[in-house]
Amino acid sequence: MPHFSQSLSSLTDVARPRRLALLAVLATAAFPSAADARGYDGVWNVTFATTRGNCSSGYSVPFTVTGSRVSSAGGGRVSGTVKRSGTVAVQVSVGASHANGGGRLAGVNGAGSWRGIISGDQCSGTWQATRT
Repeated sequence: MPHFSQSLSSLTDVARPRRLALLAVLATAAFPSAADARGYDGVWNVTFATTRGNCSSGYSVPFTVTGSRVSSAGGGRVSGTVKRSGTVAVQVSVGASHANGGGRLAGVNGAGSWRGIISGDQCSGTWQATRT
C-alpha cells in the first residue's frame, strides 16, 4: 500500500497548481480590474429633451467621466457616479436651476431620463449622450 498512497500524493501535487490557476481565473472574472472600471472615461456630450414642463429643449452639456465619477467638462456644477455596469446617476445645477438624471452608458452612447426645476419651472425629459 505505500506505493498507492505515494501515487495519490503525487497526483494531488499535480492537481493543486491546476486548482490554483482555476481559482485565479475565477477571481479575475468576479473582480474586474481597475481598467474595466474606467471603460467610460472621457468627455460625453449630453443632449437634453424636455417631455414635460415649460423648459427649453435640445441643449447640450459636456460631462467628463473619470473612473466612477462624473463631473462638469464646462458650465455648471455636475456630480455623479457611473457603475461598472454603465448605470449612471447625475446631479446638475446652474444658478437656481437644478436637475437629477439617471440612465445607462454603453460603449460610446448613453441614454436616460431627467427631472428638475429649470428657471422656476418643474420639468422632466430624456437625455442622450455620445462620447467624443
